[in-house]
Amino acid sequence: MEKKLKELKKYSQQRKPDVRIGKAGVSEGILREIDRRLKEQVIVKVKILKAAFNVEKKDRFQIAKEVAEKLGALLVEVRGKTFTVYRREKASKKKLKTST
Repeated sequence: MEKKLKELKKYSQQRKPDVRIGKAGVSEGILREIDRRLKEQVIVKVKILKAAFNVEKKDRFQIAKEVAEKLGALLVEVRGKTFTVYRREKASKKKLKTST
């Protein structure tokens, strides 16, 4: 598992953020978008904008942990105002992809 985490961190460092959390904070819309992208990509990089800190009244680690918990994902890394979450594909999805 630790080797997998290293690979995920390396992969995520090279990417630009997929989703930005702004003045609406951690809203249902943001959670739906991150969830949708997790289903498509398995790993999502999220940037927290300054306005989100004012709305949420939490630090970056608390926001990242909250998002990961609500989505049932693994918090891979928090670096600056950016964090990465990972969720394994479901077995049924893998079967569908390989059978087509």
